[in-house]
Amino acid sequence: MAFGSNKILVIGEKETFIIKVLLGKLKDAGITALFSKADVNDINEEWGDSGLIIYYLEAGERMDGDVATFLRDKLSDNNKQLALIGDAANTKEIIDSFPPHIIYKTFSRPIDYNAFISDVGLYFNMVAEGEMKKSILIVDDDPNYMGLVREWIKDTYKVSMANSGLRAIKWLGSNKVDLILLDYEMPVTDGPQVLEMLRSDDETKGIPVIFLTGKDDKESVMSVLALKPEGYILKTSGKAEIVNTISKFFVNR
Repeated sequence: MAFGSNKILVIGEKETFIIKVLLGKLKDAGITALFSKADVNDINEEWGDSGLIIYYLEAGERMDGDVATFLRDKLSDNNKQLALIGDAANTKEIIDSFPPHIIYKTFSRPIDYNAFISDVGLYFNMVAEGEMKKSILIVDDDPNYMGLVREWIKDTYKVSMANSGLRAIKWLGSNKVDLILLDYEMPVTDGPQVLEMLRSDDETKGIPVIFLTGKDDKESVMSVLALKPEGYILKTSGKAEIVNTISKFFVNR
């Protein structure tokens, strides 16, 4: 699922005067904004196709545990982000308990409305240009399979492809990526060799790799895991399993 439209959901314990002003400023800027109480059922009901979630914290307020769990899961599943408004001490607790890729930005109170609207506009511009999406490189010598996986994930992630290990290494010389889906068995330069090359270079050694493999026997799986990748995906897996594996990887980082 892709990032949503230019709509915002503002969450707070109650719709205070400040929140009403905030909603008005967003409306004046041409951004549709709705309010939801900090309640799981209310948030779920108002969620819709909001592209950015704002959580407003008054002094001393904390995010309820059930709400935090719901938002972590919902934001990850929907590939959306959260912006926080509040004191540094209040927002830090949330930031520390959420995966980094979920948090867009924090804003201090009192709100600088002009700066806030500008940052919200920047967010939607980056979404429109695909810059907020995680970047994935698929490396596989089978163009049909590579194209199929790309179709399955391209609405959620920024996807690039390389049909050989050496092409992947060359591409990574001038491009950054958040995850590599790497075919374990390829001619000339196979997956393990590519992984070894990646790990021997300071520029690429930190890139996480999930292997793609067509073999599911115990010996083959153990050989894959011995290289300590971030995981592996069987090529016989369907769309749902592959999408879920990638989603869980980013949630757990």
